[in-house]
Amino acid sequence: MEEILDPGLPIIDPHHHLWDRSMVPAGEGPEHPFMAAIAPAGRYLLDELLADLGSGHNVIATVFVECGAFYRADGPAELRSLGETEFVNGVAAMSASGAYGPIRACAGIVGNVDLTLGDAAAPILERHVAAGGGRFRGVRNAASHDADPDVLGPLARVAEGLYRRDDFRAGFARLAPLGLSFDAWMLEPQLPDLIDLARAFPETRIVLDHVGTPLGLGRYAGRRDERFGVWRDHIRDLAALPNVAVKLGGLAMAFCNFPSFLAEPRAPSQQLADEWRPYVETCIEAFGAHRCMFESNFPVDMGACDYATLWNAFKRLAAGASEGEKAALFAGTAREVYRLEV
Repeated sequence: MEEILDPGLPIIDPHHHLWDRSMVPAGEGPEHPFMAAIAPAGRYLLDELLADLGSGHNVIATVFVECGAFYRADGPAELRSLGETEFVNGVAAMSASGAYGPIRACAGIVGNVDLTLGDAAAPILERHVAAGGGRFRGVRNAASHDADPDVLGPLARVAEGLYRRDDFRAGFARLAPLGLSFDAWMLEPQLPDLIDLARAFPETRIVLDHVGTPLGLGRYAGRRDERFGVWRDHIRDLAALPNVAVKLGGLAMAFCNFPSFLAEPRAPSQQLADEWRPYVETCIEAFGAHRCMFESNFPVDMGACDYATLWNAFKRLAAGASEGEKAALFAGTAREVYRLEV
């Protein structure tokens, strides 16, 4: 393992998952690179998370983001995602007891509610808030879609144009009155949909996950540099909207397909920083440090590196930032966006 850079710097990891992949539905095999990348993380629960959090960096708290884990097995379909919020709140309570050390895992929870339910989403959102024990901060509805099935593989589950749908927007309108934020996961060519959504709902806090997921897989193989300018222009348009923040990470995923993905031997942090620098620096320049936050996206991003190496890469990327900017990028923005009392 690499020597930990700047080990005292406080970090709030604003994006990780918990799961037990023994519950993966039939047919989601390892044939797609995404599934191959996460295969070693068949079980990623509190023990595995704590091992990563304790690998040398000063992580003080985390935010869990929905991933379809531990849904209820029965009852109305629209309420089954309550199981995930209940499960994560239990993990958070375990961590908050102090029995596992000072880290506050899952201090914030981003769950899943189907916003295409429109106005009917409101009482379900309220039930998640109650189930979250004061930790529920918002929802994520992934809109990731591409006409090429090889891009998303088993994650190709959403029809085109989710964020433009009237029923989705009727449900989205119920977030702000409850003080809830929205995490958006989509692919780079879809960013105009989020720009339009953010303009339509300026009172709702929106967080763009994974810098908008630049693509290098399927029909986009070898075209990342070609599409960089398109991505950059959309990022600048999003940054002009004060209700939008961005997570700096997710670039170790299969969809981006950087040389470090599934490389053997594993890429060092300097290589990761060099590969990701154009995207990270563009986001920081556009949004400013106080609307950017580094994220681990673990265990998904283990396809390129371990947890300690990932944060070393981020620290290399932030080496030229001021102390105040570093404080925002590594903890302050996450604390403010997700309203964490840590």
